[in-house]
Amino acid sequence: MEKVQFKRHRRLRHSANMRSMVRETHLHVEDFIYPLFIIEGENERNEVSSMPGVFQISLDLLKEELDEIVSLGIKSIILFGVPKEKDDCGSGAYHDHGIVQEATREVKKYYPDLLVVADTCLCEYTDHGHCGIVENDYVLNDESLELLVRTAISQAKAGADIIAPSNMMDGFVAAIRQGLDEAGFDHIPIMSYAVKYSSAFYGPFRDAANSAPQFGDRKTYQMDPANRMEALREAQSDIEEGADFLIVKPALAYMDIIRDVKNHCNAPIVSYNVSGEYSMIKAAAANGWINEEAIVMEMLTGLKRAGSDIIITYFAKDAARWLQNTKV
Repeated sequence: MEKVQFKRHRRLRHSANMRSMVRETHLHVEDFIYPLFIIEGENERNEVSSMPGVFQISLDLLKEELDEIVSLGIKSIILFGVPKEKDDCGSGAYHDHGIVQEATREVKKYYPDLLVVADTCLCEYTDHGHCGIVENDYVLNDESLELLVRTAISQAKAGADIIAPSNMMDGFVAAIRQGLDEAGFDHIPIMSYAVKYSSAFYGPFRDAANSAPQFGDRKTYQMDPANRMEALREAQSDIEEGADFLIVKPALAYMDIIRDVKNHCNAPIVSYNVSGEYSMIKAAAANGWINEEAIVMEMLTGLKRAGSDIIITYFAKDAARWLQNTKV
């Protein structure tokens, strides 16, 4: 009988050390940005019911949380504000003593080298829950840009290292870049939510940030999940307008988009492993249906393999611990 010819790929899987030697994708704690929800008030540490292990934290308890984050080797956080009062123009977003601005100052007081990414949007601060000025139930684009610029400048003045506008208004990167430059913050980079889909995966976040729209939805400014080429147009526009990083959000169902943007754009790619992705895994793990650590690490590795240079994830603290344990 003639010998069958085939390749022996299993040779490189023979042992743990062999597999480690040829592993193509590696996770590092430096890859992660950890989201924090800062709430106005005192002695507040409220677990988000739909996001086990995630809390709304008041400023007086922030130091304890920061201690843990830094001890785990996490280098970057992104701040979301949960104000007590809201109005139709989201004025709390751009107030010099707004909750994110005050939280940024607290972070820099205790840990000056910890990178603070400031989420730059209005939806958490508007009484209607939309990301801009509303007229006749429609979010106005150009009129909203001025408020977003004011928000970005206020956050930069407070000490934010990176401005991360998430509103999906046309021209928001160009407007914010010009505003920051004119205010003397030409050194502050913009991490643009360049490719942000109108997604059902955001549900638990709206519990955490108290930011659900009070009417309608966000489909007139966030992207259609069915569209792929549109993502490249959005990303390219933001690069041309001055974005320094590009965020793709959500992550898990959009790994093809992460790879497309990575292949077409010469900028660091950030994937946002969003609340719904987090909560599904937490729920399945709580029921004993999955191995949480194995699933999370496989997912995060997949996001990096798809092209993510940086991952915003609520699993950052857990993943940092698991990475530490693998080094022991």
